[in-house]
Amino acid sequence: MAEITIAREDEALTVTAGGTDIARYVFRDNADAFEGPKPFLHPLRTLSGAPITGYRPWDHRWHKGLQMTLTDVSGQNFWGGNTYVHGEGYLPLDNIGQIRHDEFTAVASGVEAHCDERLTWITRAGQEWLSEERQHRFHSVDRAGGTWALDMTSALVNVGGHELVLGSPTTLGRENAGYSGAFLRLTRSFAGGVVTTPDGEYRGAEADAVMGTQAPWLAFSGAHDEIDGGATVLAFAGTSTGQPPLRWFVRSEPFPVIAPSPTFSETIVLSPGDRLELSHRFVITDRIHSAPEIAALAARLTP
Repeated sequence: MAEITIAREDEALTVTAGGTDIARYVFRDNADAFEGPKPFLHPLRTLSGAPITGYRPWDHRWHKGLQMTLTDVSGQNFWGGNTYVHGEGYLPLDNIGQIRHDEFTAVASGVEAHCDERLTWITRAGQEWLSEERQHRFHSVDRAGGTWALDMTSALVNVGGHELVLGSPTTLGRENAGYSGAFLRLTRSFAGGVVTTPDGEYRGAEADAVMGTQAPWLAFSGAHDEIDGGATVLAFAGTSTGQPPLRWFVRSEPFPVIAPSPTFSETIVLSPGDRLELSHRFVITDRIHSAPEIAALAARLTP
């Protein structure tokens, strides 16, 4: 397998495999407060160098590649943008927090590469509510097969000194808007692409049928702009130590997104000192795969 290297810059890490920069992790986001500054992965690329993530699209400027975030934490919005208020819709509120990178505890290259990090979730008022230990692990580079994998784990601890309720717009009253947790905004050229689950294929708006469902994995296939061909992202729901099951937030139209949400339609309550652990896997491939090919890939690379 190819060597994977991680190079550090002032505000980002660059991950390289087989001569291709497959990921860039921006750990200091200097965005406007309205965007909920937080670390993010962008761009993510296939081994052939094609981009698969979107960044600050006009419809949601706070969507930045692959991020770990939460929509609602006891009224605080760590997502960015407007906040859903039941009966009133989305409103601009003075409640948008930030996620601060504190330090890397380990950064290692090799056949498998990883970066381990400590972060703090800070409210708009400057209160520290959550501490986080996060790891990104890059592995399973297969140049012949055109695939590589990313494991993303997060351990959140309530350090706010009072009970915290983790939710989503759906737990606040908006139907099928349970986005929260690890959130992947795909490049706009993937809009209208195919979502594949163990139960079947869904094209374009048909993918709405998958919204809020439980499945061990799903895949999103789309075409590239500017260059020929396309790619498939295989996402595993993974695990959560919270009581609610992980449910998929996924759209193909009008914009392409994937999120294994830990609080899609049920809240998680953390008492002071309580810990929530989340773990997910994303497999990036350099072509559009058929449903049988995706099922075989899922069987081979399941966590």
